[in-house]
Amino acid sequence: MREDTEVTWDLDGMTMYGTFLRPDGEGPFPAAVFVAGSGPTDRDWCSPLLPGTNGSGRLLAEALADAGIASLRYDKRASGPHAMENVGRLVGHISMQSHLDELTAAVTALVALPDVDDARVVGLGNSEGTLHVLRYATSPQAVPFVGVVLLAPPGRSVGTLLLSQLGAQAALLPDGEHLMTMVRAAAARYEAGRPMDPDPLLPDSVKMLLASFEAPANLPFARELWSEDATAGLSRLGVPALVLIGGRDIQVDATADGGPLQAAAAGSPGITFAFPPNANHVVKEELRPAAEVAAAPGSGYNEDGTRLDPEAVEVVLGWLRRVLFPGTADS
Repeated sequence: MREDTEVTWDLDGMTMYGTFLRPDGEGPFPAAVFVAGSGPTDRDWCSPLLPGTNGSGRLLAEALADAGIASLRYDKRASGPHAMENVGRLVGHISMQSHLDELTAAVTALVALPDVDDARVVGLGNSEGTLHVLRYATSPQAVPFVGVVLLAPPGRSVGTLLLSQLGAQAALLPDGEHLMTMVRAAAARYEAGRPMDPDPLLPDSVKMLLASFEAPANLPFARELWSEDATAGLSRLGVPALVLIGGRDIQVDATADGGPLQAAAAGSPGITFAFPPNANHVVKEELRPAAEVAAAPGSGYNEDGTRLDPEAVEVVLGWLRRVLFPGTADS
């Protein structure tokens, strides 16, 4: 019977928290370390900004455990129930490097646990988390990944993605194009290294979103993230990878992002692409009309009753079996 264990470890004088899920049977087991997406997304891939606690991270970890693969999923220091303990100390210190430090510490904690095979560890990231997985996989590490699973990696810069998402929402409004002109002007100022200074006529929700990229607590990370995408890391990758983008993903697009990623991976036979048609951004099954989904971004992510997309799960588990259990049948 699979078993959940709460684990903790120290990083820069702060305690990090995670959940280790051990499969049934005798180890040592291959293992995956999960890296959540952006903002206050926690170890289960739930967020206080979205309704529900039925997170895809927990569901995926359970699916892996049933397939004989252990996992560690962790709260970033600025997410989860202990975030407020760390926020004051993190102001001005959150960066791409600090996220890599968190992942490195998590891997170290994982391989120190009983029954984990440190020669069979993979990184599994969602959305922004894929960028941190790629940074780990393309840098010298004491415990290298033997493969990576990249769920909804951005093939365009995060800033471009943000403008695309806002544009899709604005298209539903009568004055949407006028609003986007103001948004693009704020983004251009930011890219030039100046304050965004968003127009007061923008909706409060949009102004708050733009302001989050300038909040002192998010710097210098937000400025680094704005121009980041997964293409450079993917082109330098030296281990097998699965890149999966769902056909119902309204944040990362199978064509607009998948195309640049496939171009970056050209000539790399170890990189597999999958585009399950009914999977959304967090690999949940999405069967509602596209217009309904676009009108309520984030709905269908964590609510009770939502489930992982069966085809996406089959692809992920099949790929993991081939990488972690070489020589065995893919069943």
